[in-house]
Amino acid sequence: MFPRPLTPLATPNGAEPLGRTLRRAPLGRARAGLGGPPLLLPSMLMFAVIVASSGLLLMIERGILAEMKPLPLHPPSREGAVWRRTAPRPGELAVDAGDSDLQVRQDVRNRTLRAVCGQPGMPRDPWDLPVGQRRTLLRHILVSDRYRFLYCYVPKVACSNWKRVLKVLAGVLDSVDVRLKMDHRSDLVFLADLRPEEIRYRLQHYFKFLFVRDPLERLLSAYRNKFGEIREYQQRYGAEIVRRYRAGAGPSPAGDDVTFPEFLRYLVDEDPERMNEHWMPVYHLCQPCAVHYDFVGSYERLEADANQVLELVRAPPQVRFPTRQAWYRPASPESLHYHLCSAPRALLQDVLPKYILDFSLFAYPLPNVTREACHQ
Repeated sequence: MFPRPLTPLATPNGAEPLGRTLRRAPLGRARAGLGGPPLLLPSMLMFAVIVASSGLLLMIERGILAEMKPLPLHPPSREGAVWRRTAPRPGELAVDAGDSDLQVRQDVRNRTLRAVCGQPGMPRDPWDLPVGQRRTLLRHILVSDRYRFLYCYVPKVACSNWKRVLKVLAGVLDSVDVRLKMDHRSDLVFLADLRPEEIRYRLQHYFKFLFVRDPLERLLSAYRNKFGEIREYQQRYGAEIVRRYRAGAGPSPAGDDVTFPEFLRYLVDEDPERMNEHWMPVYHLCQPCAVHYDFVGSYERLEADANQVLELVRAPPQVRFPTRQAWYRPASPESLHYHLCSAPRALLQDVLPKYILDFSLFAYPLPNVTREACHQ
């Protein structure tokens, strides 16, 4: 239920454990352009890991709860409209008073974000970001002017269902249960579609939220879906991965049999800022230091957190978050454990630094793939 202490990866032959390796590992390549904020230094990574492990656990043990601001402005009440519940009065918590677990979880993430994002060199505003990073961010934030909220979508974290909800709230779909192939662009408004002054106003006055997921579980989900089911990804990415990392692959591989270690090797060589959105770190997609999110939900308690958001934005009671389809089989912790234990430990040590901010900012534990854990 609560975050567990971060468990370092064991390494063979007396090598340093992963905890010390991560502190020295650079996060991506050096940025070429001038004027952008510097990349995080190794000391910053160490700080983030410490905050996400011992510091956060200490907060939980002491039962510290966040002082949350009142809800931002909402659209005027419509005559005859039926809301799920009344908005909290100033000074009240913007979560269910009886859900102490949710309060603690939100407080943990809020405090971690404040601690890490308050460090020198971290962006305070989308306009502090280099042009490419700002473009990525604005293209991933969806707008509901009717309900005055912004949602930063993260692929492989139920974003298709959230887009259905936005289309229902906008009156484009009658129900979230309509069985249509999801068009991820039409009938949706993105911050990138708006003028700078319109963007600033919404960032200042609208309710802002995103949903996150265990970083490695999200990677496994993307790997299974894109390389196991989507021909376009097999041809565009899979064939190149096989050519690059498989000995004797030949000039024209099909790309439909990429192994998980090959996928990880590909990620090691990729610049996080230029990755495909399905495996780009959440930090680069949603920039939680440049955008001050009011709510960070998690995939692990998707239904409860999604319902909480729908209450906070005062969605009509008939609008609900879609239920998971019976045929859908998400990447499970057991499946993730199997794939991680099957991958070379040195490869994991190279991949994890690229997602270290996702682990630390959102209080996810590093994987335990020690020999003992993998043989259980």
